Amino acid sequence: MKAKYINPFTDFGFKKIFAEEASKPLLIDFLNALIPQKISSLTFKNSEQLGQTDLDRKAIYDIYCENESGEKFIVELQKAKQNYFKERTIYYSTFPIREQAEKGEWNYNLKAVYCVGILDFTFDDYQEETEQGEVVHTVKLKDQNHKTFYDKLTYIYLEMPNFTKGEDELHSRLDQWLYFIKNLEDFQTIPSIFKDTVFMNAFEKAELAKLGQGELDRYESSLKVYRDLKNVIDTSFDEGKLEGKIEGITEGIMKGKLEVAKALKQSGVPLEIIIKTTGLSEKEIERL
Repeated sequence: MKAKYINPFTDFGFKKIFAEEASKPLLIDFLNALIPQKISSLTFKNSEQLGQTDLDRKAIYDIYCENESGEKFIVELQKAKQNYFKERTIYYSTFPIREQAEKGEWNYNLKAVYCVGILDFTFDDYQEETEQGEVVHTVKLKDQNHKTFYDKLTYIYLEMPNFTKGEDELHSRLDQWLYFIKNLEDFQTIPSIFKDTVFMNAFEKAELAKLGQGELDRYESSLKVYRDLKNVIDTSFDEGKLEGKIEGITEGIMKGKLEVAKALKQSGVPLEIIIKTTGLSEKEIERL
């Protein structure tokens, strides 16, 4: 059956729904479902200004914005596991912290920073059985007594494969958004749960029939990249090339990453996506 709506896990689809000026009400509603502080307005910031090197700027987050109080929000769609994924998240969270520095006398009073990762995969480092299957992971700096040491830096990871609720099980606004993101490409009609203005606007923006030819071409290209990426990653895991983990450095894992990068490169996947997927450097990929 031909899809009626875009795939939100593609770069084009994600940015169409959340990263355009006309999408601000959707992004605000989504973020308000995730965090306790309520946002009334957002300003998109140039994410390319976050990085200090060319490589940083090629692998930057998908959305970087600021609310009316000056709090910063970084939102990224992560399609596949990569080496040092958590370290990369922490590294990029330092950019909106450092940019707050003021010249001359300054009291170091920082605005809060939130990093949101929408993951099209699951973590593989669960410490306890009870952690498996969780969808939302909220991470803060805590002390040895598990008390929050600093409450202005928050990481929120959404493990989308773990979200399995049906339409009759959606009990919160966040449930609705996760259901929307997870199933959008499969909808042929708008479910009755999505009748308010925000979601009606989201469906209108996501409808393929509403896109111009130029946007359709860009979407098809983005969809091909997404499918090629998923196919390469899934095949590599099935064959054991990545040994079920991309954390840590071993000879076998490095070989698997190089094979994945080579296959992605041959499929025409953009360099920045290969870097984000494998954790390899630009020079390592160029040598393939």
